[in-house]
Amino acid sequence: MSSIRLFILGSLEERGEMHGHALRLLAEEEHIDSWTDFGPGSVYGAIKRLAAEGLIEEKRTEREGNYPERQVYGITDAGTAALADLRRETLETLTYRHDPVDLALARLDPNGLDAVGDVLRGRLDELRRSRDDWEAHAEQIRKYLTLTEAHVMRHQYHRLSGEIAWHEELIANLPAIIDDEKSRKGHHPS
Repeated sequence: MSSIRLFILGSLEERGEMHGHALRLLAEEEHIDSWTDFGPGSVYGAIKRLAAEGLIEEKRTEREGNYPERQVYGITDAGTAALADLRRETLETLTYRHDPVDLALARLDPNGLDAVGDVLRGRLDELRRSRDDWEAHAEQIRKYLTLTEAHVMRHQYHRLSGEIAWHEELIANLPAIIDDEKSRKGHHPS
C-alpha cells in the first residue's frame, strides 16, 4: 500500500488534471505530512513512477506567466482501476508498525537504568505537546473539513492519546521495571 499513490491518483480523479506543483500545493494545504507517511516533496518522484507505470499520463504542457512550463497529468483508465484496488486494499488492511522504543526498552543498558525515567518523561512531555498542537491545529481548520476528514483527523488524536496512556502506565511501573532489570544485571540466560 502506498499513501502517496492513493493521494495522487485520488486527487486527479476527484479534481481533474493537475501539474505536479498543484499536487504539491494541495499536499501542503492539506498538511499531508501531519497525518500520512509522506511529505509534499515526495510528490514529484511519485508522479514519475505513476507515469512510467501508465497509471497517469501527460495531457498537456502549460505555462503561467514567467513560470517554467509544467506538465499537466490526468489519471488513465488503468490508474482508475488501480485506485479502486488501492482504496479497497487500504481500507481492508490493518497497518501496524512496531515502535523501535520497544526494542530499546527490552535491551536497556544496565549502566543507564537511572536515566530511563527522565528519558521516558521527556517522551511523554513531547507526546502531550504533540497532542496539544494537534488539537489547536484541528480547531483552526475544523470549519474547512468534511465530516469524513474530521474523523480522519481524530485518528491521529486517538493514536497520540494511546501513546500517552502507554507512557503513563510505563512510567508508573518504572520502579518495578528498574528493580527487575537490576536483579538481572550480569545474569544472561544460556
